[in-house]
Amino acid sequence: MLRVAAMLAAALPVASAAPPAVNDAVLAGAAAPATLAETGLFLDSGATRPNAHVVPYGLATPLFSDHADKARFLYVPEGKTARYDGEGLLDIPVGSVLIKHFGFARADGSLDLIETRLLVHQADGWKAWPYVWNADDSAAVLKRAGARVAVTGHDTAGKRLALDWQVPNVNQCKGCHAAGNALVPIGPKARNLNHDFESENNLVRLTRLGLLTGVPVPAPRLPDWKDAGESLERRARAYLDVNCGHCHKPDGPASNSGLFLTWETPAGPHIGIGKGPVAAGRGSGGRMVSIDPGHPERSILYYRMESTEPGVMMPELGRTLPDDAALALVRDWIAGMR
Repeated sequence: MLRVAAMLAAALPVASAAPPAVNDAVLAGAAAPATLAETGLFLDSGATRPNAHVVPYGLATPLFSDHADKARFLYVPEGKTARYDGEGLLDIPVGSVLIKHFGFARADGSLDLIETRLLVHQADGWKAWPYVWNADDSAAVLKRAGARVAVTGHDTAGKRLALDWQVPNVNQCKGCHAAGNALVPIGPKARNLNHDFESENNLVRLTRLGLLTGVPVPAPRLPDWKDAGESLERRARAYLDVNCGHCHKPDGPASNSGLFLTWETPAGPHIGIGKGPVAAGRGSGGRMVSIDPGHPERSILYYRMESTEPGVMMPELGRTLPDDAALALVRDWIAGMR
């Protein structure tokens, strides 16, 4: 697990020697700053010490990104608060920033950084700013057009991975973060934040720090998809919600498929059970339905999750490798359907 205890401590206001403030004017500007450091979101060049009101958080079920580790932060400007707005996305005020580091954990628990993605909430909507780190993790530079980075990482078992890592351009960010015509966050749904991170529930921590209001007790909760104490169905649905539901929803980029994989979608044809594809191209692999109960090998959903072929694999962006553990879960879930 990444070492974030120091990050949590740094996120709390202190009475002595106030640090430089987050640069709210830069974050509100039409042009993204050339370097991550210009935002003032972190107190050090390596972005390990968050500034005031920049709070680390974790998710119950995170997005799979070729086994990369991630560190996530939410910045809410002083005097503003996010608001609970049902079990979906928090109502996050203008001026706020969602920050996500991507990299691979070193032996000491620190993160060997590849890129940092910012979602900045400006007056006219959310903006995506991708930054790529240099070799010694001392600076991250804006790459609006994206980038390809040769990366050496490892999977959860420690097996070495050599990756051609793709940093998305700002238009590709919109490909996943779309709701209608707007760009929106994906991860910080209340149900996915209702989870302990560094010994405290995310929603409780944000409320305690005065950065979130309106959370009910108890609040809805998304399962950790790796939690063997949960049912196969709940674990599989949680994984699909996070990894597929941002596109496969009624107002998402894949809405014309009629396949909706969000947590809220009731079991049945809309999640793919017995549902034929809208277009039976090569993405179907010759299979007839998205989910064929009892038969993962005859299910389009499983076939596309397993594939690494461009134009066939799902999700289309954000991975080049199959998530073997998730495949085993989805296979068992479908195989157990009657």
